[in-house]
Amino acid sequence: MTSGRRALYVPRPWRGGLALGTFVEGLFVIRARRGARPPMAGRTVVVTGASAGVGRAVARVFGEQGASVALLARGRRGLDAAAAEVEEAGGRALVVPVDMAEPSRVEEAAARVEEVLGPIDVWVNSAFTSVFARFPDVTADEYARVTAVTYLGCVNGTRAALRRMRPRDSGVVVQVGSALGEVSVPLQAAYCGAKHAINGFTAAVRMELRHERSGVAVTVVQLPAVNTPQFSWALSRLPRRPRPVAPVYQPEVAARAVLHAARHPRRAEYRVGASTAGTVLAHRVAPALLDRYLARTGYDAQQTGEPARPGAPHNLWEPLDGPRGRDHGAHGSFGQEAAGRSPYTVAARHRLLLSAAGGAAVVAFRALRVRAART
Repeated sequence: MTSGRRALYVPRPWRGGLALGTFVEGLFVIRARRGARPPMAGRTVVVTGASAGVGRAVARVFGEQGASVALLARGRRGLDAAAAEVEEAGGRALVVPVDMAEPSRVEEAAARVEEVLGPIDVWVNSAFTSVFARFPDVTADEYARVTAVTYLGCVNGTRAALRRMRPRDSGVVVQVGSALGEVSVPLQAAYCGAKHAINGFTAAVRMELRHERSGVAVTVVQLPAVNTPQFSWALSRLPRRPRPVAPVYQPEVAARAVLHAARHPRRAEYRVGASTAGTVLAHRVAPALLDRYLARTGYDAQQTGEPARPGAPHNLWEPLDGPRGRDHGAHGSFGQEAAGRSPYTVAARHRLLLSAAGGAAVVAFRALRVRAART
């Protein structure tokens, strides 16, 4: 990214080697403990889908970094609660109720953010909705709605961000993607299609920016299954209650990855969780075999043992944290099995460390094979 007053890109300390990277990161920790200025102080960050789930956790982690955070979503109760968390964490919050499926309203929201908080440095597209059902059981209007929020909402947010960042030649757009944007599963055709579309769209935009030699960066953070409220408020026509496919991670794992991507955006994508990396690898090595496996296991893996509640409220058309609703927070009901950390994700940020770990694994595997052959 270009050097300037509001330039955001920070070179990875690991470029100087493992020892130097550890030393520099240690200095950052020491400075933070001594009350140094927060890393994102003076930056303006927009987070869509900020009222709950991953977006809520992302907003909070940017607040902890001292950023001014604009919170975009439909539900006012969730937005107000998210704003309180951002400010309690040390940031500044601005609530902007908006439906990301409406491009003119998204443009108005972006203008409002810059009017109040100043030029946008980071835009995080995290808004989405979904339907759990077999494809024939999803109506045309429902499919269009999922696409409009999840895919076109990302397009609308990116357009509004780039309209402001490109003339300044500075800024970062982070798309919150999914392993399901690489590998589809049954019962979520609309969501999988939207997440696949985000990958293709983002790659095309990245090429255009590269052609322009732009200082604006666009990156994707591919998430695993996350413990969010979506499984209790998404429209479902399954016989049993929906659930995330194990292994499950807490939203804070995703939020930390988004923060890292925003500060180090020159990598095209980041994969969160070993399950995401493993699924993508399996799809590339043996796609037909993986498809057969998911066709056999994907139905049960996405449902609990509890029967579905007939007529349960959902958020496809209206937010459940509206005037008569309640705040749902960042976490869902699968916290007991959700991991709060991902060693793979931390290692994957530093390619030297990841390569060393991979090399060690290969050496260990070969040693075991030799030992087995001798016995």
